[in-house]
Amino acid sequence: MRHFHAMPLAAAALILATGASFAQAMTGASLTLTLESTGDMERNVVTYQCDDEQALAVQYINAAPNFLAILPIDEVNHVFATTISASGARYISGPYEWWSHQGEATLRDLMQDEDAEPLATCTEVSNTP
Repeated sequence: MRHFHAMPLAAAALILATGASFAQAMTGASLTLTLESTGDMERNVVTYQCDDEQALAVQYINAAPNFLAILPIDEVNHVFATTISASGARYISGPYEWWSHQGEATLRDLMQDEDAEPLATCTEVSNTP
């Protein structure tokens, strides 16, 4: 069994094992999610520089057929699942949408008006497998 260890983000730790688990410790609670994969599993940490000068570290977990993104919103890590997109990679977590395409990304609150400004507009600055 291969294990991939993710870098901590805020109060969360991530452990991913082939055909096995994903664990995230959050403020005294934990979550375990089992992912079955039909191929190799991959984890990348991508750092984005956002318009508000904030750096945002996003973890991408690729374990076909499951593709996840983990990113902090208001100091709480959210697990996003991929969804249909005409281009780029689009992820959803509750009311939030994270959409990345060619090194650019936006975070939106889907509960706001569709013409509302994104919560964050970011540019990729590094990509670490």
